[in-house]
Amino acid sequence: MTSVPTPIPSRTQYVQEGIKHRILTGQLTPGQALVETELAAQFGVSKTPVREALKTLAGTGLVVMSQYKGVTVRMVDADMAREVYDVRVLLEPEALKRAVRRGASLDAARTALTRADAATDTAERSLANREFHRALYLPCGNPLLGRMLDEVRDQAALVSAVAWAASPSWEREAGEHREILRLALAGDADGAGRALHAHIASFVERAFPHAESEAQGEDGPA
Repeated sequence: MTSVPTPIPSRTQYVQEGIKHRILTGQLTPGQALVETELAAQFGVSKTPVREALKTLAGTGLVVMSQYKGVTVRMVDADMAREVYDVRVLLEPEALKRAVRRGASLDAARTALTRADAATDTAERSLANREFHRALYLPCGNPLLGRMLDEVRDQAALVSAVAWAASPSWEREAGEHREILRLALAGDADGAGRALHAHIASFVERAFPHAESEAQGEDGPA
């Protein structure tokens, strides 16, 4: 029985993932200029895949392309945080409730939580936390809903990276993650949804107190 070869990522994809990783782990900071020639040298490629990667990252909201300033890592402020987290708080708890009600496996969320708890640095913890949240909403049974949340996933991670750099609060978030998963594994869809809603809303309120998020809606302030 022959094994199927693992696809080799394109140069553009390789550069794109590399730049994204550096942004989301704080190696590239908001407002920092991204120079094509420098990135090409760092990744050992020509400028063409770098240019294409930057265009894709601009489409996902991680970088900004300006005629005058060139390409920079997107700045994070209260307005940006509110926009991203309003989308999350509207959609993510509903996706989790659907996943729980349909009896979807949450093993991936449990694994990601274990990885986050065992992380030795902020970057590793941040990446594990992203996987935890995605593992909660992805099995909701509605692929479009999952894709919509994927659209803001990187921007949410950028907000978290900036907030943690200013005021580390991952121990609190870790406790909230454990409670969300406990409720979900117990089959309490509504309870898990409420806990996730409070988790998302309270994070942006703590990190950006001037972001008057509409996320406080019917569930009250987080």
